[in-house]
Amino acid sequence: MFDFRIAAEDKAELYRQLCDAADALTAGEPDAIANMANVASLLWEALPDLNWAGFYRNIDGELVLGPFQGRAACIRIPFGKGVCGTAAATLEPQLVEDVDAFPGHIACDSASASELVVPIVHEDRLIGVLDLDSPRRARFDTEDKDGCLKLARIIAPRLAEVAKASVDG
Repeated sequence: MFDFRIAAEDKAELYRQLCDAADALTAGEPDAIANMANVASLLWEALPDLNWAGFYRNIDGELVLGPFQGRAACIRIPFGKGVCGTAAATLEPQLVEDVDAFPGHIACDSASASELVVPIVHEDRLIGVLDLDSPRRARFDTEDKDGCLKLARIIAPRLAEVAKASVDG
C-alpha cells in the first residue's frame, strides 16, 4: 500500500512532490491502465478544487475514456472537438479559465467551470490526454500547466509501451 502525503504551500513544490510520487508509483509497472488509475488518484487527492481528474486514451485517432476520478464522463471525444479534442489535435496544452467561453466545449459535467488538458506524447505519438476539471473559474494557471507537463513527460513512456505492445501483439 502506498501512502503519499502530498501537501505544500507552494505550487512548484506541490508538483515536485506529485511528480516524485507518480514516478515512484509507475516505475517498473508495464500496465498503462494501472498507471493511469494510480496517477488519476494522486491528482484527485493532491490538487484542491477538482471535480474531475483523469485520462482519455488515443484509440485509432479518437479519444476514449480512461481511468479517472469524478463523475461519469463522456466516453468518446473526436480529435478537434471540445477542450480534450483540441489538445489532442494540436498537441498543445489547453488552459481554459472559463469553459463556457470555449468554442465547442463539451459539457460532460455541468459543474465544470475551468479546465486544463495536457497531451501525453511519446516519440512523436499521442498516447492520450490528461484532463483536469474544476468547479471554480480560473482554477488553473501556468504553474498548473507546467507541473502537469512535467508529469506527462514522466508517465508518457510508461503508458506508451503497453499501447505499442497491444498494437504489435
